[in-house]
Amino acid sequence: MMDPVLDPIELVIFQNAVHSIAEEMGATLRRTALSPNIKERRDYSCAVFDERARVIAMGDHMPVHLGSMPMSVEAAVAAIVFEPGDIAILNDPYAGGTHLPDITMVLPVFFEGASRPAFYVSNRAHHADVGGMFPGSMGPAREIYQEGLRIPPIRIVRSGRLDREVLDLILLNVRTPEERRGDLDSQIGACRVGEQRMRDLAAKYGLVRLRFLSEGLLDYSERLTRACLHALPAGRFSAEDWLDDDGVRDEPIRIAVALTIEPIGGSLQVDFAGSARQVEGSVNAVRAITLSACFYVLRCLLGEEAPATAGILRPVTLNTPIGSIVDTKPPAPVAGGNVETSQRVVDVLLRALARAIPYRVPAASAGTMSNLSIGGVDPRKGEPFTYYETMAGGMGARYGLDGISGVQTHMTNSLNTPVEALEYAYPFRVRRYGYRYDSGGTGQFRGGDGLVREIELLAPAQVTLLADRRRFAPYGLKGGEPGAFGLLSVIHEGEDKPQLLPGKCSLLLDAGDVLHLETPGGGGWGKG
Repeated sequence: MMDPVLDPIELVIFQNAVHSIAEEMGATLRRTALSPNIKERRDYSCAVFDERARVIAMGDHMPVHLGSMPMSVEAAVAAIVFEPGDIAILNDPYAGGTHLPDITMVLPVFFEGASRPAFYVSNRAHHADVGGMFPGSMGPAREIYQEGLRIPPIRIVRSGRLDREVLDLILLNVRTPEERRGDLDSQIGACRVGEQRMRDLAAKYGLVRLRFLSEGLLDYSERLTRACLHALPAGRFSAEDWLDDDGVRDEPIRIAVALTIEPIGGSLQVDFAGSARQVEGSVNAVRAITLSACFYVLRCLLGEEAPATAGILRPVTLNTPIGSIVDTKPPAPVAGGNVETSQRVVDVLLRALARAIPYRVPAASAGTMSNLSIGGVDPRKGEPFTYYETMAGGMGARYGLDGISGVQTHMTNSLNTPVEALEYAYPFRVRRYGYRYDSGGTGQFRGGDGLVREIELLAPAQVTLLADRRRFAPYGLKGGEPGAFGLLSVIHEGEDKPQLLPGKCSLLLDAGDVLHLETPGGGGWGKG
């Protein structure tokens, strides 16, 4: 019997078909979610995996989710003997997760008569609260147990029936159980949409052909990646950058990387030796985060036609020292590792690449997600609320183009919460929202500007900030100037002088107090 032939046209059609499944899962999740963080900001991601838990398609969603999600799917597959109709849930950062608010669901796709899943569909969504010491579950914790409920890979749906005991356990440990219930239901529904679409695809192609095409897609991604690396200059290229602090100790935290490019064969070694040891505060990153950043940077180098599959990472060897800031060990807190350290890892990877291909790499973007969490009791309803948002900043300039202003960059791809939705859902008043003019670094090409946002509290609340780039500005390249530092302050009711706040803190504020946030601008490129 002759081996089947891989038709490139059929492969591209299949690539777009599985990508559309991930996209439809995301659209389902967005339409049916309750929380503004998922419905408005689109803080979620969806993907499709083959029978060996290798990703074969991703939606155009959150890079920090997508690159790390395969490790969560692998953890679920290793921990659970799946039966038809099961859905797993987990959020453990030490089992492929990112941080505790990001809850992942995994559904195995069985076909009639099979004893093992033929595919898996998965989604990950950021929940505005999963318990812990601080509303929003993103505070300055000292160990992971303080950050919220930690869920290992377990089944939330068994043989098609919701496990209410598991659900009750989760909802009893969060501040906003009704909103959480609605968002979890949305994730389950999105998984089932993905399952049905994979069944539709199998009915069209047949399972044998689907497996063959999936393998072909993985190999195609690998070939494109190796060809890309083959076109780069050979050598070892190093860079470093720093996080301001960990929110506990006022000491900068070094992240260092060395890239060894071997064009013959098209391989890349990524070595984070020399990075700081893990710290007391919550900016520690698990290995899944660091791997996700590498995946993102490779995707930036590839053309848009390259399938986002596990094949992209086949040419990569990653070294992350265990117990370091980029490969932390439990029970270290990790909430900020996902949102802040991931950004700095990308910054050092791009800075190292800029030494190899200076005209293809942009200067540093804002480098922080400027996370804001607020929780309290809404006087309009007499019920608890939790609000979470990342704030956009300036994009770094690149050769030939200025940076974009007020945009989410690199490891985040979310939107903002519209002012109307924000004021409707929470006891806030937005007093100011616009560009932070002249905050981008100057140069031949100017960095994008950050944003200014002022939020007045209409009820007492616990406010938690998790941000960076207050001490180390977003760097410029080829003589371009750095972008402006970020700034956080609060104007107390009845006072005129603002109180400056550190980038990582949590404090109680009263009704009438106003938060003032200014996000960093991007670095400039080239001498002006």
